[in-house]
Amino acid sequence: MTSVISMSSRLMNVSSIETINFVSYFILMGFPSSPEMQLLYFSLFSVAYTLTLMGNAAIVCSVWWDPHLHTPMYVLLGNFSLLEICYVTTTVPKMLANFLSTSKSISFMSCFAQFYFFFSFGCDEGFFLCIMAFDRYLAICRPLHYPRIMTKQVCTGLILFAWSCGFVIFLTPVILISQLSYCGPNIINHFVCDPVPLMMLSCSEDIITQLIYSTFNSIFMIGTFLFILCSYALVILAVMRVPSEAGKRKAFSTCTSHLAVVTLFYGSIMMMYVRPGSGHPVKMQQIITLFYSVITPLCNPLIYSLRNKEMKDSLKKIFRAGKCVNKI
Repeated sequence: MTSVISMSSRLMNVSSIETINFVSYFILMGFPSSPEMQLLYFSLFSVAYTLTLMGNAAIVCSVWWDPHLHTPMYVLLGNFSLLEICYVTTTVPKMLANFLSTSKSISFMSCFAQFYFFFSFGCDEGFFLCIMAFDRYLAICRPLHYPRIMTKQVCTGLILFAWSCGFVIFLTPVILISQLSYCGPNIINHFVCDPVPLMMLSCSEDIITQLIYSTFNSIFMIGTFLFILCSYALVILAVMRVPSEAGKRKAFSTCTSHLAVVTLFYGSIMMMYVRPGSGHPVKMQQIITLFYSVITPLCNPLIYSLRNKEMKDSLKKIFRAGKCVNKI
């Protein structure tokens, strides 16, 4: 009799687990509108995505092919542009497909894979901005020691660190949020698998997971942002002491480009993720996410290339070489 009771209790536990975690896919609502507006959105974001790929790929190719750009600053910029290509590709193709789809569904595993890669690349972007700020600090504030400190081996090590760090760090939040119970509904009022709406969909509100996620974001974002600000504050102080006006203009031109990218990136993500439960309206969440996931990668090539003479000269060489090949 005891064995029958224990067996029945085990069956009840199994069935309860199966009913709690039965969501196998999510629906990304994106931007609900008429079919005509969906086609318009598809066209606009297709153009933005294509320009983003072309602009960042042009910088990557310039750094790769031009020997004059084989310096730490441009090697870091080339890797940053490659990262931007990866970053925007994790979300925009699925968003474009959903504009033409009626189901707008994404599997449970694909949703969390998108979540993992999107935020891992975003984390890597923060580390790259830190390293680029550190590189400018050494070049301007410690010019005599710069060649000895920023060697090829050190630069390679920093690049490998920046690429891998996000993938290691963001395992914990993804695993924690994926282990929450999802028993319905499965509609995400967003165009990406964002952790905030995912946690809101969970039928078991886990305060500890929310606290860990919020703490992680706060430490990472505020820590890297303060490091960048301190680096550029020291750079600006050093530039102010440069007697040559031409030297000041060149240093400030580089720094303002970097600071513009930092402002675009950190200004939007801090509004969104430092306090995930702060209750931003759904439309505001979408606009902020759209800004740092689509607009910022689109603007970065323009910011870096238009304010940098060496990069502009290298891009002109590539375009001239392309025209010569086409004529042949």
